[in-house]
Amino acid sequence: MTIRTILVDDEPLAIQGLELRLKAHEDVEIIEKCQNGREAIRAIKTQKPDLVFLDIQMPGFDGFSVVQGLMEVEPPLVVFVTAYSDHAIRAFEAQAVDYLLKPVEEGRLADTLERVRQRLTDRRGQAEVEKLKEVLAEVAPQAAEEYSDGGDTMAASRYEKLINIKDRGQIFRVDVDTIERIDAAGDYMCIYTGDNTLILRETMKDLEKRLDPRRFQRVHRSTIVNLDLVRQVKPHTNGECFLVLDSGAQVKVSRSYRDVVARFVH
Repeated sequence: MTIRTILVDDEPLAIQGLELRLKAHEDVEIIEKCQNGREAIRAIKTQKPDLVFLDIQMPGFDGFSVVQGLMEVEPPLVVFVTAYSDHAIRAFEAQAVDYLLKPVEEGRLADTLERVRQRLTDRRGQAEVEKLKEVLAEVAPQAAEEYSDGGDTMAASRYEKLINIKDRGQIFRVDVDTIERIDAAGDYMCIYTGDNTLILRETMKDLEKRLDPRRFQRVHRSTIVNLDLVRQVKPHTNGECFLVLDSGAQVKVSRSYRDVVARFVH
């Protein structure tokens, strides 16, 4: 799998440095380099890259403006690159895959590219499933219906069974069955298992896509719960309620998410 990539930075030396580090990754193909935001938007719409390394602070048209300028097209994966850490939360709110500080460290770059590869694999796999459904519906409607009947099994296979979490200098392989709840904390996720709490650098929205929604449901703007590990529902005031989990932890379900949980918890 080749990762077609565009580099965007108003500093030529920064582009050269990143280009040099990316040479160590044979699956990364740099198809264009841009020195401002307007060039970047034109190049992205024309070239349709898989990945963009995007500087945040550029004169006239910054990195966030570039993302906004791509709203009407299928956006590529974006990694923000900047000399300042002040924009980290806003970068993840813009659904960036990652946020790299200049000068880019080779180890951090390698970690980022692993996340990119996983995202692209998931995205392409889903696209292939949808394409197959369309073809079957056209040439073999009965087969398409049978295919759809088995959709739950196929859908479950798309979601991750193990999640690798790099925390405190170690890599933990976490069985998703053991995840009790997930809380958002700025640009990090707190993953709670039966006997451990781990920190994962990822947005809530992206992590949600990796988990089976029949089991993992958001019950609050910043909380996802494993519904298989819910042991009790306790009504609360104002239409809210609390879920009591296996560990004894209690999680508040906001009113806007109560109906979602009610479909799974009886």
